[in-house]
Amino acid sequence: MKTLYLMRHAKSSWNFDGLSDKERPLNNRGRTDAPHMGQALVKRNVQLNLLVSSPAVRALSTAALVAKELEYPADRIHVIDGIYEADLDRLLDIIRDLPDEADSVLLVGHNPTITDTVNALSPSPVNEMTTAAMVCLRFSTDSWLDAHRTNAELYFVDSPKNYEE
Repeated sequence: MKTLYLMRHAKSSWNFDGLSDKERPLNNRGRTDAPHMGQALVKRNVQLNLLVSSPAVRALSTAALVAKELEYPADRIHVIDGIYEADLDRLLDIIRDLPDEADSVLLVGHNPTITDTVNALSPSPVNEMTTAAMVCLRFSTDSWLDAHRTNAELYFVDSPKNYEE
């Protein structure tokens, strides 16, 4: 069994002229939402074997904030450059190249590719992934190479909106 958590990065800021898209940081809401999503994973007793992220500041910051809540060492976050501008086919290749020793993986990336990937792998359709939204898919396989919609179960969809007071 393989478990994949696909997460869109938390809300980023557009307030810094002169920064490239890749350098945009999280805004206040993003810095709040990412830990909430990490806490939600803690409540589900999630134990990650691997956390992978886009190199973009907003994605890597999201990954680090979630990792902190899960007590996953920040220095073990694996940055995969190809996630940043990946299209659906490239992100599917990245997923299928994950090490089979890792049964539980969180991947933090960007829309529209995260939503497209969720819908390519999920047996049930999922609406557009909002910032910091997360989907959990479970695959009846021992190899990431065989992670497909045909052996997938959509275990949950979650977003920060579920935790607003």
